[in-house]
Amino acid sequence: MKKLDVHFTRGGLADESLLADLLVGQLAQQGRIVYFEYNPDFLKTGLNLSPFRLPFQDGVYTHSDSQFGPLPGLFDDSLPDGWGRLLMDRHFAALGLNPESLSPLDRLSWLGTGTMGALTYHPPSDREEPPDAVFNLHDLARQSELVLSGDAQDVLPPLLRAGGSPGGARPKVLVGVRRNQLISGERDLPKGFEHWIVKFSGQLDHADAGMLEYAYMHMAEAAGLVVPPVRLFKAAGQKGRAEHFFGVQRFDRQGNRRFHVHTFGNLIQSNFRIPSCDYAQLLQTARVLTRHHGDVLAAFRQMVFNILTHNRDDHVKNFAFLFDDVNLQWRMSPAYDLSWSAGPGGEHTMTIAGEGKSPTMGDIQTLAQQADISHRELTEIFEQVRAAISRWPQWADQAGVTRRRAKAIADTFPKLQGKSLSRTVVAQRQKNRY
Repeated sequence: MKKLDVHFTRGGLADESLLADLLVGQLAQQGRIVYFEYNPDFLKTGLNLSPFRLPFQDGVYTHSDSQFGPLPGLFDDSLPDGWGRLLMDRHFAALGLNPESLSPLDRLSWLGTGTMGALTYHPPSDREEPPDAVFNLHDLARQSELVLSGDAQDVLPPLLRAGGSPGGARPKVLVGVRRNQLISGERDLPKGFEHWIVKFSGQLDHADAGMLEYAYMHMAEAAGLVVPPVRLFKAAGQKGRAEHFFGVQRFDRQGNRRFHVHTFGNLIQSNFRIPSCDYAQLLQTARVLTRHHGDVLAAFRQMVFNILTHNRDDHVKNFAFLFDDVNLQWRMSPAYDLSWSAGPGGEHTMTIAGEGKSPTMGDIQTLAQQADISHRELTEIFEQVRAAISRWPQWADQAGVTRRRAKAIADTFPKLQGKSLSRTVVAQRQKNRY
C-alpha cells in the first residue's frame, strides 16, 4: 500500500502565533482505491479545506467517485492538467518509466512542496533541482513549442521545474519577478521577488493570445471584476523582433506566504472535461460556502462578463475560492483565464439557466432571481459590464491586438449587449406571457 502525508503549508508567516506547517492527514492507495484519514490534531484546528465532498471527521474516508477521478477533489487540485501533466509525462518517459503506470500518489510525491496552493506532499520524490538562473522567455517559449509538437526529446530542466505544476492547457511557467529580472518561481523566492505565472501560446492559439488575454483582463477590471495584476513581458525574439508574453500575479501567494485555493469543479467534484454544470450551481455554491452576498454578486458579474464577451471556456475549474485560514472564511478568488473562446460546440461550457448556445436576458434574469439578486443589483452589474465592453477597441489597441482581430472578436459579442436592460427584461416578461 502506497502512503503519502499531506501537509498544510502556510510558509512565510509574519504572525509567529500560527504554525507554518501542519500535518493534515495521510493519503493511501491500494490497487485503484484511494483512502484518506485526517490527523486528529488537524481536525481540532477547524480548517475544513473541502467542506462539500470530503467529510471533516475522524475515520478513514474511501474515495469512491470514480466518475470524477482517482483522487478526492481537494487533492486533485494539486495536480496539473494539460500542460503540466504533459511535461511530467515527458520527464518520466525520458527516465524510462511508463507514465500510465504512475499512480496519482506518485505524481503528488513528485510535486512534493512545489505545488500550487497550500497543500504539500511528503516525503517528496528525489529530483535533481537545477540552480536558480535568469529566465530567457524566448528560449522557454520555443522549447514549449517543441514539447507540444512532440519534437523535444528531453524537457529543459528550467521548463520542467517552472512549468510542471500549474494547471490549464496553455504552456506556462511559474516565475519570480523583481522589476525585469525573472527566476524560477516554483519554490520560495528571495526577498524583493513576487510570484507570477507567464503564459506561452498553444498550438491552436492565435499569435496574439497573450495580448488578447491582457486586453480582456483590463476590460474585466473596468467591468468591476476583481482581477490580479497583469503585465506583458517583453523578450527579444527571432531576427530581433520583440515577443510579448502574458503574465499574471499569483493570488495563492503573498510573498512566500501560501494560501489554500479550491477550484469550484473540484470542490463539488465535477469533472471539468465533461460539461455538466450550470451557473446556478456556482451561484449556490458561492452563497453556501462564503455566506457573503458580495461573493454571489462577484460570481454573477463574472458570468455576465463571460456572456457579453463571448468567453465560453467557462468550465468549472476556471472559478475558484480562496480560504482565509486565520478567520476560517471562504471568498471568491480573483477572476482568471478570461479571454475570447468559441467554447465546446460553440456553446458555453457552463450553461446559463440551462442555455449554452444563445443565452438571453431572460436566462440571466432567471438566475438573478434564484440567487436573490435584486433588479437594482442586476441593472448596476449589467450596465457596468456593458460600459466596459463598449470600450473594447481601446483595450485591444492598448494591448497590441490588431484592429482586424479586434473587430472580428467584437462581431461575436451577443447583440443583447446593445439593448436597454430594463426594456429587455420587460420584453422577455411579455414574451413569456404568450
